[in-house]
Amino acid sequence: MSSLVLSAMSRIIFVIMFAVSLFILYRGHNFPGGGFVGGLVAASGFAVLALADGAVSARKALYFHPVALTGCGLTMAIASGLPGLVTSSSYLTHWWLHIGSFHTGTALIFDIGVYFVVIGGVMAMVLRFYEEFEA
Repeated sequence: MSSLVLSAMSRIIFVIMFAVSLFILYRGHNFPGGGFVGGLVAASGFAVLALADGAVSARKALYFHPVALTGCGLTMAIASGLPGLVTSSSYLTHWWLHIGSFHTGTALIFDIGVYFVVIGGVMAMVLRFYEEFEA
């Protein structure tokens, strides 16, 4: 059963959820949020697309294979700790950059890695369920 209203609204909902997930991702190293929560919100947006238009639509919107996204995120999260290992002999000691009110650092790279891992893992599961259901 396909709903024209859900199909049309799913694209709008997806864009809003993805934008909110990026906001949650960025503010996560200072306030509640971060890569895990942002990844869950983004994966929920992709799941809405899959619910409305099928797994093919969500796969097209995801662009990368979920397992590749998970591997890329895991590599980023692991690599984000290496600068601290080099400078202070402590893995995951993060570097920070402050420019006025804007500040970022290797913790953001870690959060982006977690964000990709969560999106990839959740979407691998969701797409697998939808593909079994549609077959």
